[in-house]
Order: sequence, then structure tokens, then C-alpha cells
Amino acid sequence: MQKILILVVAAATAVMAEPPASPPQSAAQQAAAYYSKGIAAENSGDVAAARAAYTKALQINPDLANCRFRLKELDLNEPKVAAKGREGKFGKVMVVAFHLDGATLQESLDALNQIIDKESKGLVAGNFVVQDPEGKLASAKITLNLKNLPASAVMKYLMTQANAKARYDEHAIVIEPK
Repeated sequence: MQKILILVVAAATAVMAEPPASPPQSAAQQAAAYYSKGIAAENSGDVAAARAAYTKALQINPDLANCRFRLKELDLNEPKVAAKGREGKFGKVMVVAFHLDGATLQESLDALNQIIDKESKGLVAGNFVVQDPEGKLASAKITLNLKNLPASAVMKYLMTQANAKARYDEHAIVIEPK
């Protein structure tokens, strides 16, 4: 009798411990959720995920005008959105230590690229392109001693010392003289 009572109490406790099932979402709620995922993906620069979320939202509710608009805007601005994603990923990489003493800009960029590759485990690449037809940046000498900064902050220090500017494009980070 005591064993049966223990089993009944244990079963009742297990049933009560399960969270109640959430009510099913309506089609409008599902479409809105996919639309929100699309906005978040677009803001993070993930073009493919944004496009997939917007498309799914429109499959569920073809009358979502905002979703249709965002999808068309994504088509028009895909390179800008992808560049924004590149900049965001680059900025999330933490550079533990960055030491240079009289290095050229190219040597500095190569060093930063190696660190980014190592710290991101190959997921983020600098892919730096220096556009300097007049050779203004070739004579810049860079000396830095930085610790525990995001790669984007290290990049700003490099650009300041080289008197250069960086532009994040879809597939590269373009360096030009100021």
C-alpha cells in the first residue's frame, strides 16, 4: 500500500511539474514572428536569413505590405546590408593583444588579419584592400600597444595613425587615404 501511495504521489508531482502547453499561435502571429525575425536578421546583416524569414511570413500571410516592402528594400540594398553584417562580425572579434613598433600599414593589416582569423577560428576574415594610387599610405609607420579591444577599435587606431579611412564593403574592408 505504501509503495502504491508513493507511486501515485510521484506521478502527480511529475504531472504538476510539466509546464502548461502554450496555446497555438494564429497565422497572423506566426507571420508577425517571421517578420520580426527578418528585421532582426536584416539588422545583423544576414541577407539570406532575412530573405528567408520575409518569404516565410508572406507565405503565411500574403497581405503583409510591410513585409513585401522590406523584401524589395532588401533586394535594392543587399550590398549595404551585407557590408553592415561584415562590419558587425568584424567588431565582435576581440583582439587580446596587438603590438606594433614602426610597422607599415600593410604589415599592420596583415598582423590584424592573422589575429582576427585566429580569434574567430576562421569565421571572420579581414580581407583588406588598400586603395592608394598615389602611395600616400606607404610611408606611414604605426606603433601601437593595445590589449583587449574589439577588432573595430584596433582598426580605428590603425586608421588614425596611418591617416586613412576604412569602408566596409560586402566582401572586403577598403582602406583609403583621408
